[in-house]
Amino acid sequence: METLKKNKMEFNNLNWHDSIIKRLIVDRENPGREDVISIEIVWPDGKKNVLSFIDVYWAQLNLNFGIICEESIYDAHCERRENEIVKEVYSKWGGMINDIELNYYEIETNSTSSKIMIISQGFKLQ
Repeated sequence: METLKKNKMEFNNLNWHDSIIKRLIVDRENPGREDVISIEIVWPDGKKNVLSFIDVYWAQLNLNFGIICEESIYDAHCERRENEIVKEVYSKWGGMINDIELNYYEIETNSTSSKIMIISQGFKLQ
């Protein structure tokens, strides 16, 4: 199993454009201890991976449906503590998680103009 990645450059440098989202899973089997969002992706070169966001603290999934085509990715990026939504999450926790490094991840799609926004400690690519 891959180790937890926290480097935003590793995420930002993945070949996002025209990759295909096949499946999105929100795993709350162990709530508060292991909250995971996984996305099955087929990259433009045909390789398949599961991208898992580990220790999720916040997510907003603005998903649009009804379009008969594959869900291709337009762009994706990662930001650190400087992101306004990350700052809001820290504020809501009232200092209890200030020692935890959180990242903001955003994936925007071509096909349906959907947007997946996640704040977590990191990600794994399997």
